[in-house]
Amino acid sequence: MKKYSSTIYILSAACACLISVGCTTGPGAATAAPPNSGHVLIYRVANFGENIGLVVSVDGKDVGSFTQGGNYSGYLPASQHVLTARPDPNPAGTSPARKTVTVQAGQTYVYTAAWSGGGTRLVLVRGH
Repeated sequence: MKKYSSTIYILSAACACLISVGCTTGPGAATAAPPNSGHVLIYRVANFGENIGLVVSVDGKDVGSFTQGGNYSGYLPASQHVLTARPDPNPAGTSPARKTVTVQAGQTYVYTAAWSGGGTRLVLVRGH
């Protein structure tokens, strides 16, 4: 019985350590910005669509797909980049929204993916 309780104690301590490490390094943890980079945020407008994802690409490479309540947050090296947002699924064949941004180190760039033209065109609107 003593061997069993020792094993439980060791496993409990190991789990507590893993949880502690996961809490400080998980996706929500604050991290320092990489050197010579800017912060880019892309939000979904509130009425984007309940069953529609927002796929975000940077320089032609998909960086994530975001559902209701989700958004893109990333650091990009200081230089010119092309941000693209598209709906998924896209049964209407809506063209992706594109924005060219020249990222400067230490700056934050905020955009919102929104519908324009009565919901027929996707745009990236620059925020403050």
